[in-house]
Amino acid sequence: MSKKKSTPSFDVIVIGAGAAGLAAAATLAERGKRVCIVEARDRIGGRILTRIEPDVPIPLELGAEFIHGRSEVTLRWLRRFNTPIVDASQTRFAIRGGKLEDADAVFDEMKAGLARVKRPKADLAFADFLEGPARKVLSPAARRFARTLVEGFDAADATRVSTREILDEWSGSSAADAPTFRPMHGYGGLVTAIASAFDPAQVHLHLNTIVGEVSWAQGHVQVNATHFGEPVAFVASQAIVTLPIGVLQLPVQSPHAVRFTPELRDKQRALTGLAAGPVIKVMLKFREGFWEDIRDGKFRDAAFLHAPEAPFPTFWTPLPVRAPVLAAWCAGPNATRLSGLGESQIVARALDSVTMLLGDRTRVMSQLRGAHVHDWQADPFACGAYSFVTVGGGTARSALGRPVQQTLFFAGEAIDTKGEAATVAGALQSGERAANQVLQLQPGGATRRRT
Repeated sequence: MSKKKSTPSFDVIVIGAGAAGLAAAATLAERGKRVCIVEARDRIGGRILTRIEPDVPIPLELGAEFIHGRSEVTLRWLRRFNTPIVDASQTRFAIRGGKLEDADAVFDEMKAGLARVKRPKADLAFADFLEGPARKVLSPAARRFARTLVEGFDAADATRVSTREILDEWSGSSAADAPTFRPMHGYGGLVTAIASAFDPAQVHLHLNTIVGEVSWAQGHVQVNATHFGEPVAFVASQAIVTLPIGVLQLPVQSPHAVRFTPELRDKQRALTGLAAGPVIKVMLKFREGFWEDIRDGKFRDAAFLHAPEAPFPTFWTPLPVRAPVLAAWCAGPNATRLSGLGESQIVARALDSVTMLLGDRTRVMSQLRGAHVHDWQADPFACGAYSFVTVGGGTARSALGRPVQQTLFFAGEAIDTKGEAATVAGALQSGERAANQVLQLQPGGATRRRT
């Protein structure tokens, strides 16, 4: 084996250059800390994946896209880099009785009905909740919509996800009917701006660097990795781990597993209360927004289109921007069934679903200009899109986020406990929190704050 390259020591190593890792690094750098960011991909952003194409008037988001609710932390980061936001529309249509009809009434019925159902004392799977306590209150259509929402919006398995956590989320600030926005230039613009502001003498970013082991003792961390197959090592007093839970849950024999030496048994127990929701997202580009002319313009202002029985049950348009693009969304068990298929097969399933919604396969195919696909469950550095809490896992997020011997700190959407889990806001918020935990320990943590 080649001898490991000698590298300088840093104040803090940040593992992962997604939103959480970048927010953590920026917060540390503002206080004068020397930071090393280690990222397995050849790009920054993690589960933010924005494509900008000259012939498409909007950013194509294959990962995170929306700002759910008026998230203070997200809006603050966007203001910092002069990035405007766009209000996203919420008008919903769904197939009912074989026809695409207004779905807002069913959504409102579901919300009102859930508010009348007594909160269960003992946690149970959401599927069991719908067929048990909620059955007498919600109509069959409302129960179907609730299950579609939990499997789509939350990317969760209804037979595993915690009812208590879902009810809390749906009544919170980032619920599916909360005010929704998009960064005008896509989330990719935000992460690029954060990274571009780093002083390269202070923040060292290492892409294409796959971490295999985190060896630690109190006050000392060595991260062992490979860079294009060559072993490298990084040393610091503390480390902030921002790996997705899907990666943290990989069996030790997996080629992309990250070993902690010594083991983190408490973290392994916490991980049993969380799961990574699978998502496949397809961005379909058309010559024209042909759906705006169907049925005398009935769907001209449609934001979301639902076909519960289709391979891709949910689509959305870029409204209020009018562009010939549809986002096809497949999550939860539906995504598990399709995960691993080739891109051409996935696009074919998405087009089948468009046809179920809008009819006229010939017109759909004649309008198609291209498609982009990302299967987040098959992505080896994500192993899922975002987290959900399993039955009985109510304390898992806080347990996973607890520092270890003032040496290892944790960040990422999965550990947010302020109502922003499973969102970019949760990732940014947790990254700031982890960085501030480190700064409370390190000498000089209050110096060199920028205004």
